[in-house]
Amino acid sequence: MILSRNLAQCFAVMLFIWVATLLRVGSVPVVCEHSFYDGAKLYNFSLASRLPTYPHGVVSEDGFYLVAANKTVLWFQLCDGMIFNHHPPRCLDCMDCGGPEHCGMECSALMGDNIGGYDVCKTIGYASSTVINVIENKNPSKGVVVKMSRKAPAGNCSLSVFVLCDSNGVQGPLSLEKLGTCDYATVLKHPSGCPTIISVHGTGWGWFSILILIILCLFGAYLLVGTVYRCFFLGIRGWDIIPNLEFWGGVPQRIQSSFASLVRKVRRSSEGHRSSYSAVNF
Repeated sequence: MILSRNLAQCFAVMLFIWVATLLRVGSVPVVCEHSFYDGAKLYNFSLASRLPTYPHGVVSEDGFYLVAANKTVLWFQLCDGMIFNHHPPRCLDCMDCGGPEHCGMECSALMGDNIGGYDVCKTIGYASSTVINVIENKNPSKGVVVKMSRKAPAGNCSLSVFVLCDSNGVQGPLSLEKLGTCDYATVLKHPSGCPTIISVHGTGWGWFSILILIILCLFGAYLLVGTVYRCFFLGIRGWDIIPNLEFWGGVPQRIQSSFASLVRKVRRSSEGHRSSYSAVNF
């Protein structure tokens, strides 16, 4: 019972120190959300966010987009997997994307080619592999490119969808271009490609802020490691498990003494200057 109480006390103190000294920075990346900072403005893209005319954002309400060129047909969906309520793809070799009965339902990009009179499918990308970047760094408002890919022993494939900012409505997919052996690209104009722009003049992290953050993190790690060692290896309990507690407890007093000493020196210096002048009678 005593051991359990001591362990609980140790963990409580360590948790207090950890929360008090470390800062949590950063965020978890979200599919179809992207931010770009050009030094003065922050461009936020949220492709799947609700718009007045498009409640699902760039996500197709039909469950998929369709683009064709020559004898090649490409089905894809942005920010999600595809759904076929009617007319699903009927082609061979669809095992990586739902199989014959649910072809197209377990990937986000599927290509169909007519080879020797037979429609043969190939999985191009998955929603989990989605990567987003701005199309032009010098003109972030132009839109983003959404790239989804699939890695396989036979060769990697990918689909890049250029989502251009167009507040007037949706146009496309406009074309299908083959960039490599199994790399394709298409263009889609959509209001979701337009970013929300935030001015952040002078609010970026400077070198001094980063230095302070590094010092705080190192200090927190020092306290955490020292506390664990003193608690579990030295058997120390209570607030004494904090390493060099007497030193840290005396820091405020040392700062106060140093400040008082500095004030006294400044006063002596100013009094010495005043006494060096003599009175002048006119």
